[in-house]
Amino acid sequence: MSVEKKAILVVADGLGDRAVKDGKTPLQLARKPVLDELAREGSTGLMSTLGRGVIPGSDTAHLALFGYDPAVYYKGRGPFEALGVGFELKQGDVAFRCNFATVDKNLRVIDRRAGRLKDEGPQLAKFLQGIKVEGVRAIFLPSTEHRGTLILRGDGLSPAVSDTDPHSSEPLPLLESAPQNNSQAAKKTARIVNEVIRESRSRLASHPLNKQREKEGRLPANVILTRGAGVYEKVESLKDRYGIRSCCIAGSALYKGVAKYVGMEVLKVPGATGRIDTDIEAKAKVARQALEEFDFVFVHVKGADNASHDGNLEGKLLMIEKVDRLVQILCQEAIYLIVTADHSTPLSLKRHSSDPVPVLFYGNGVRRDKVKFFDEISTACGCLGHLTGIELNREIMDLMGCGHMVGS
Repeated sequence: MSVEKKAILVVADGLGDRAVKDGKTPLQLARKPVLDELAREGSTGLMSTLGRGVIPGSDTAHLALFGYDPAVYYKGRGPFEALGVGFELKQGDVAFRCNFATVDKNLRVIDRRAGRLKDEGPQLAKFLQGIKVEGVRAIFLPSTEHRGTLILRGDGLSPAVSDTDPHSSEPLPLLESAPQNNSQAAKKTARIVNEVIRESRSRLASHPLNKQREKEGRLPANVILTRGAGVYEKVESLKDRYGIRSCCIAGSALYKGVAKYVGMEVLKVPGATGRIDTDIEAKAKVARQALEEFDFVFVHVKGADNASHDGNLEGKLLMIEKVDRLVQILCQEAIYLIVTADHSTPLSLKRHSSDPVPVLFYGNGVRRDKVKFFDEISTACGCLGHLTGIELNREIMDLMGCGHMVGS
């Protein structure tokens, strides 16, 4: 199948919001002249990535944006994290999303992020290599900041185990992993996870870096927390489905992992941090260069979501301005440019919500509606209506000339 026109999909993570000042959302407050101009020249609408009233996770939201129904293809977040840090998974591997965290002497989790590590993760991760329990290898890999990934490789494993992460900002006891069904595989996996956690406590407590952190009055990263267990299964790629060459530009492991899962090539971008300080200009440069080789370029920008989780309005406004600059560079190409978010992360909630996000399509031949501004309220009047993530993907594939006709 030949591609009629190439496309770039920009996903500004957590961009959507609720009113925060004078009845306006951050998108309504921010300075974003390019996004507003493109809204006037293109098609706009709203999107509820997983359907109206459903709160999307970042993993399930991106699966939908790539055209993969999470009800069918979502097997847990862990495998995406593992793929995102560059680990080659095998069929049957069970992977977990992890945090370096801080527990006190009573095993209460007093900080789920160990004070948000910066560059210490790889040093600590080396101390966790070589763990083997009941014939199963435990492989631990660091990601960005306090994040990491645990992969269990061996026979008779199951992802049907509970988290050890208490998921609370309040001090709560470290949880034991428990089987979520009666199978021997689930029971075995839970036992192994608990033993790996115990071993992590023992090793990390004696790490010189943690000793130094404590001397300096900082929190030690003295345990790992596990969550989001999932089993790896190979799926058909975007190339298999549509015949397109696709790539991913992102700073955080999760988004790289989801992209790799559906067959995208992950491109390296110096300065792409997955934080507010990410180098937008570098991402734009690599995206433009990628169009020489790829038909579909996915660009992920994380910072607005980080700012929302921290309740940081100024940070979110800054990220909106950065996205505006990114779009300014990318809209110079003779392509279709699609700008949206995976979900809303209201500053008032500091978590994801089901509030719909704005969508913008720009390019030659795209229908123009009467919308003049790119924000959650204005685009509600756009000609695209109210889409789901899978519907958005279908629209993009059809614009590119890769859609599948139903009937004859």
